Amino acid sequence: MALKARVENGHLKLDEPTNLPDGTEVELVIRDGDLLSDEERLRLHSSLDRAFDDEDSGRFVDTQAFLAEVRAGT
Repeated sequence: MALKARVENGHLKLDEPTNLPDGTEVELVIRDGDLLSDEERLRLHSSLDRAFDDEDSGRFVDTQAFLAEVRAGT
């Protein structure tokens, strides 16, 4: 279960109703972006840049055609 809350006057306030019983304790984890390290993020962006360059240069495989070949066993 995921609940969304916001800070209001130093207190956490749920943005939506919940059916949890009164007195239920919940653990809140601050979501701060993704879980990538700076090095991992750099590698990801570098890989995406190369992929976009490949696509711009026409170096790509048509996904639908590829899947059709795989399904046909060729």
